[in-house]
Amino acid sequence: MSHTFFIAFSYILTALVVVGLILRAIIDHRIQVRALAELEARGIGRRSRRG
Repeated sequence: MSHTFFIAFSYILTALVVVGLILRAIIDHRIQVRALAELEARGIGRRSRRG
């Protein structure tokens, strides 16, 4: 019973870290998509498309 708080706190903290990492990945993906669209609009294409 004395470890219940520690275990619950550990699970909650781990869940928060995982959610934070997922949110960071989503936000970074959106930033990269916008940056790529901006570069393509300026005429700078992807190397993989030139083949």
